[in-house]
Amino acid sequence: MTRPLLLIDIDGVISLFGFDAGQPPPGQYLLVDGIPHFLSAAAGTLLTGLQGEFELVWCSGWEEKADEYLPLVLGLPAGLRHLTFADSADPAPRHWKLAAIDAYAGPDLPLAWIDDAFDDSCRAWAQARPAPTMLVATDPSEGLTAPQAARLRRWAAALG
Repeated sequence: MTRPLLLIDIDGVISLFGFDAGQPPPGQYLLVDGIPHFLSAAAGTLLTGLQGEFELVWCSGWEEKADEYLPLVLGLPAGLRHLTFADSADPAPRHWKLAAIDAYAGPDLPLAWIDDAFDDSCRAWAQARPAPTMLVATDPSEGLTAPQAARLRRWAAALG
């Protein structure tokens, strides 16, 4: 079986916000096109640990910018694929990323998606997909956590 996809949002997963500025979590600032982003110190290690079980794919409005800026700072390989988000002709009122995810993954590829901004349309979509689908919701002030990464590994292992 092909490894399941791991769709990775950036803002709220890797690039943190909403934390107490007086006591920031471990991490560092990175300028992306002149905009400061506070990157989680843990995210790179956690994602690196998931590479064996998943095909990592950027699922962010950053699109190709993710691969330009993040691999070196996070310790991830360069060349990860990314989704491209265009204006959708999708007639259903649903999350802005779903049309691109459907186009990339189709209905039959197992996938997990890490994001901080799921809505009801995301949850309905995940339940209706024929392939195994897991949504991992992050707190944007913490990003991806070790327990969430462990849950992802267990889920991938259970797929066989």
